[in-house]
Parts: sequence; structure tokens; C-alpha cells
Amino acid sequence: MTEHVGTGVLADRGWTPAAIRRFLGEPDRTAPNPVYRSKAPMRLYLLERVEQAEATPEWVQWRQAADRRVAAGRKAAEARRQATVAEVEALRIRVPVMAWSQLALEAVRHRNDVNFEWAARRGELADPATVAGVDEATLRRWAVNYLRHARTVYDAALDGLYARVGRAEATELVRSRVFAAIAEAYPVLAGEVERQVAERAAC
Repeated sequence: MTEHVGTGVLADRGWTPAAIRRFLGEPDRTAPNPVYRSKAPMRLYLLERVEQAEATPEWVQWRQAADRRVAAGRKAAEARRQATVAEVEALRIRVPVMAWSQLALEAVRHRNDVNFEWAARRGELADPATVAGVDEATLRRWAVNYLRHARTVYDAALDGLYARVGRAEATELVRSRVFAAIAEAYPVLAGEVERQVAERAAC
């Protein structure tokens, strides 16, 4: 039985859409998409014709050049990834040190500001919290969040990673460094820092 292959198989063999157009041209037959009937028909090519094309000096030359371009692209991407990570490693992360009473007050004030903004967007009113009206665990959570978002380079650093190669790795590095700095500056918050780190890891 004559065997045909689709563009997915061709891609696995190293073919690009441009190469298919150049070396194979129009498909030998088409078939309905088995998953999405509304999609364009699958373009199928005789495997024998594909193998014949792959044996030509022109295709071999094209494939070698394509492989070199891919290798160069990967090398460049790795260099950009390393540069992104190095930039994060060089960040100076400072956490302001203050009395717990002052930190709690500022953390609650920050939380209220955030809640007021959210409520305003929904056309609602928000009830302000107070230090005395919040339990210790909540205060510590708000304090860590306040320090992370409002008193360190955390948010600015993450914004600077947008669309950068190595963003995922660098983001985790920013988070881990900021969390570690908060725990070091405020040992009382070390447990909450550990909880938040574990919570993120579980997501």
C-alpha cells in the first residue's frame, strides 16, 4: 500500500513549510482533518517522493544550512538566557528593617490601599482593616507581601523580565532571592516565607 505522510511527520524529519513548498510542491493528496472537521484538509505527501527529495544534493545542502541556523539560534538563545540570569544574580536586594509594630502598621495600610483600589474598580466600598483587628498569621502574611511588592525590587525586576529569554528561570530566582532576604531581615517572618514558598511550589 502506498504510504503518505503529513506535515507533522515531515516536521519531525526536519522539513519546514518553506522546504516543503520548495522541494515537494503541492501535496499528492488531501484528507479531512480527523480531529477538527472544520479545519483545512490535511496535506499528504508520498513517502517515496519525500525520501527521493531527501536524497538530492540540494535538499542535503539545505538541511545542513538549516541545522547550522538552528544551532546558531540555540547558542544565541542560551547566551541571552545566561545574560538574563546573570542580571538577576547581580540585583541588589535590600529589605528595610524596622520595628515589628511599624512594619505591621505599614503592611495593614498597604493592604487597605490595595483593597480600596480593587473595590473602586468594582464600584464597591471596602472596610479598612486595623492592626488590632487582624490575627497574627494574617499580619505576617500581609507583612511579607508588603515587603515583597512595595519595599524591594521584586515587582520592577519581574516587569523587566517580560519577553526575555530565560524569563521563567530568572523569575524563580528573583522570588527566591527576595524571599530569602525578607526571612534574613525579619526572622519572625521566616515561617511565613517558608509557607509562601511551599505554596508556590505546590501550584
